[in-house]
Amino acid sequence: MTGRSFRWLWAASGLSNIGDGVAVVGVSLIAVTLTRSPFLVSLVSAAATLPWLLLALHAGAIVDRHDRRRIMVTASWARAGVLAALAVTAWLGAFSLPVLLAGALLIGVAEVFSDTSAQSVLPMTVPRDRLGSANGQLIAAQTVGNNFLGGPLAGLLIGSGAAAVLGVPALLYAVAGLALTGMRGRFRVETPSKRALRADIADGLRYLRDHRILRALAAFAGVLNFANAAYFAVFVLWVVGEESRVGLPAGDYGVLTAALAAGAVTGSLLAGWVARRVGQVRTMLTANLANGFLLLVPVLLPTPVAIGVTAVFLGATNAASNVILVSLRQRLIPENLLGRVNSGYRLIGMGASPLGAAAGGVLGTYAGLPMVFCTAAALCVVAVVLVSRAVSTRSVAAAEAASDRPVLQPA
Repeated sequence: MTGRSFRWLWAASGLSNIGDGVAVVGVSLIAVTLTRSPFLVSLVSAAATLPWLLLALHAGAIVDRHDRRRIMVTASWARAGVLAALAVTAWLGAFSLPVLLAGALLIGVAEVFSDTSAQSVLPMTVPRDRLGSANGQLIAAQTVGNNFLGGPLAGLLIGSGAAAVLGVPALLYAVAGLALTGMRGRFRVETPSKRALRADIADGLRYLRDHRILRALAAFAGVLNFANAAYFAVFVLWVVGEESRVGLPAGDYGVLTAALAAGAVTGSLLAGWVARRVGQVRTMLTANLANGFLLLVPVLLPTPVAIGVTAVFLGATNAASNVILVSLRQRLIPENLLGRVNSGYRLIGMGASPLGAAAGGVLGTYAGLPMVFCTAAALCVVAVVLVSRAVSTRSVAAAEAASDRPVLQPA
C-alpha cells in the first residue's frame, strides 16, 4: 500500500517530467533553428548532462546528510527560475546558442540534486516489498510526462516561439515544487554523518567498488548511456527538417516522443509482472539486447512510420530495464548510504552521457550520422554480452540476501 507522501511524490514527478519533456524536446528544436552543425547541436545535450560528471558525488553526500524532500523542492524551484530567465531572454530577442548552453548547464545542475534525492527518498515512502511497484508507477508517470505529454506539447509550442517553449516548463517546475511540500514524514537518515564531505564520498565509492553486482551494473549503465547519448544527441538532425533524411516537420517531432512514451508506460507497468515470471536478470538483459538492435531501424528504414513503431518498442524495453535496475539498487544499498552509492553509480552511468553526446557530434561531423547510429547499437549489444558474464540470477539473489544484514558506518 502506498501512502500520502508517495502520492505527492508521484504527482510532483508527473508535473516536473512534463516540464522535462517540453524542455528537452523544445531545446533540441530551438537548437536546430540556431545551427545545423552536428557538433554544436550535440553540445546542448553535453551541457545538460555534464553536471553528472562534476557534481554527482557531492550531491550524493549532501543528500545523505540533509532532508531529501527539501533538496527536491529547492531543485524544482531553481529549474523554474532558470527557465523563466531564458524565456524572458528569448522574448527580448537576445537569445543565442551560448545562452541556450548556459541554461542547459544550470538546469542540469539542479537535475543532479533532484534525481539523486528522488531515488533516495522513495524507500522512505513505501515498504521494501513495494519498491518494484512504486518504481513502475513513478517511471510510468515520468514517461507519460516526458514523452506522451511534454514532447508533443513542445512540438505545438515551438510555433509560438522559444519564449513559450521555455516558459511553460518553468511554470510546471514551480508547481511541482509546491506539490512536494505536501509530503509528510522523515526524509533524512536518522543519524547523518558529521564527518568531512570527502570522507562520506569515499565511503560511497568504497561500497560501490567492493560490491561486485553494483560495480558491474554501473559499468553497464555507463556504456549504455554513452551509446544512447551519442545516438540521440544528433538524432534530431536525422529526423527533423527538409535537410534531414526523414524530413519530418518540427511540429511532428513530438509525435515520436509520444510513441516512445506509449511503449514506456506499458514496459514500466509490466516490468514487475514479467520479472516475477521470467526473472529480473533475464528480463533486464533481454530488454537491453532488444534495445540495441532496435537502434538500427532508423538507419535501415528511415520512414516516419517505421521509426514511430520502433519508438514504441524502444520505450517498452528501456522502461522495463530501468524499473528493474532502480529497484535492485534500492534493495541492495543500505538507507544511510543510498545517496552516496547511488551518486557514485550515476557518476559512471550519467557521467558518460556528456562524453557520449560530444562523441556523437564529432563522429557525426566526420563520418556521418549513420555511423553514429550503428556504433551506438554495437556498443549496446556488446555491453549486454559482457555484463551477462558478471550478473546472474544466482549472484543477484545472494547479493540481495546479504543486503539484509546491517552495514555499519564509521563514526
